[in-house]
Amino acid sequence: MKATLIGATGLIGGELLPLLLNDPAFEKVTLLLRRPLELTHPKLEKKLVDFNDADSMLIALYEPDVIFCTVGTTRKKVKNDHAAYRKVDYDIPVHAARFGKMNGCRKFILVSALGAKKGSNNFYLDLKGQVEEDVTATGIPSIHFMRPSILGGNRTESRPGEKAGIFIVKAISFLLPSRLKLSPASMVANAMVSAAKSDKEGVFIYQNTEMKDLNSKFKI
Repeated sequence: MKATLIGATGLIGGELLPLLLNDPAFEKVTLLLRRPLELTHPKLEKKLVDFNDADSMLIALYEPDVIFCTVGTTRKKVKNDHAAYRKVDYDIPVHAARFGKMNGCRKFILVSALGAKKGSNNFYLDLKGQVEEDVTATGIPSIHFMRPSILGGNRTESRPGEKAGIFIVKAISFLLPSRLKLSPASMVANAMVSAAKSDKEGVFIYQNTEMKDLNSKFKI
């Protein structure tokens, strides 16, 4: 497969990229990037993209078999500006799905959020629900939404609030249902690769249990 990855420098994207590069199921891996990335590999292609420019995205998304999208921002980064938040968490994945479909994409695999629901009173969950609905509307044959809980892993940036959340979730993990337990970024990344190897068509949603089950069905 020819894979395109959007969000390679993030927590999940950083786990996902080496999996794709080392897996013979993927003959080519194209990264869509805002800024240069110092990484080379025989299978790797890097494209600098202006994600606010539709033509730039359309051209970059040339004949992908599968698109992996792991982009996401935080309220702190956008200074609590909902419009700026939407440009990243909604515009990028939805445009990627639409333009990917135009260029022959057969599989779209997106990191969403636990509790995503259009119409939710929570801005973030409402936005993620809108994304899922509009990505589904593109008609890409195979769509997979990963809905992790609080993510576990080593970030390059400091997120004190997230660290506190991870500490609390770990402390009370034995009391929590599976969907609310910590979601290791490595588990999510492996599930995304496994989903890409599935031949199922339709729209699929994965929480912690489903991601673990998916990984057990495919050799990574």
